[in-house]
Amino acid sequence: MIRKILRHKARPIEVLYYHISMRHKDKSSVCEATVKVLVDGKREKYVVAEGDGPVNALDSALRRALADYPQVKAIRLTDYKVRILDSSVGTAAKTRVLIQSTDGREEWGTVGVSDNIIQASLQALVDSMEYRLVKKGR
Repeated sequence: MIRKILRHKARPIEVLYYHISMRHKDKSSVCEATVKVLVDGKREKYVVAEGDGPVNALDSALRRALADYPQVKAIRLTDYKVRILDSSVGTAAKTRVLIQSTDGREEWGTVGVSDNIIQASLQALVDSMEYRLVKKGR
């Protein structure tokens, strides 16, 4: 974020919209994420991916959208934590998602905050990928 402000550069990843759905049949369920992403401020990517849950499906869709960047393939989520910031409002509380990621050599953490746990997770996932792209160069 600081690099963007100081250098006035566009974010490498801008999520234009996303949609999450879940199908349940018998004893199994599948989540599907659809994302439309603007990459490097010029290329739109529309991607659909499945996952074990909504966050896994979003992660898979983002990775497909960024498949042109080999350094994204090396990113692995090592920890995912959710914290409720104001429990007095129950399920309407703001949620903070903390994600730890690694590329096998370095580890970093990102944060997303929203009253929507999926939105907070998406913020943290995108920031993690952006960090790797900006830090190591594209």
